[in-house]
Amino acid sequence: MKKHAKAHIHIKFFATLSKLTPGSAEHFPIDPGITVLDLFKQLEVPVDEVKLIFVNNKKGELTTELQGGERIGVFPPVGGG
Repeated sequence: MKKHAKAHIHIKFFATLSKLTPGSAEHFPIDPGITVLDLFKQLEVPVDEVKLIFVNNKKGELTTELQGGERIGVFPPVGGG
């Protein structure tokens, strides 16, 4: 069985999640076909602290599949009033 080549994404965490940003965030290696949820598990991101996910500037979901080349933005709930 042939092993798939790694692909890369650009990932950015905002506000209180920024501390979770990996060192290789601008060229983060992934296996093509993983979901955003798989990525969060790999990075130990507490899913209950995530409010918005953007994939290539469009709203994404935990089930969104990543193939490589995507730009991911992750936001926590925003407080204020």
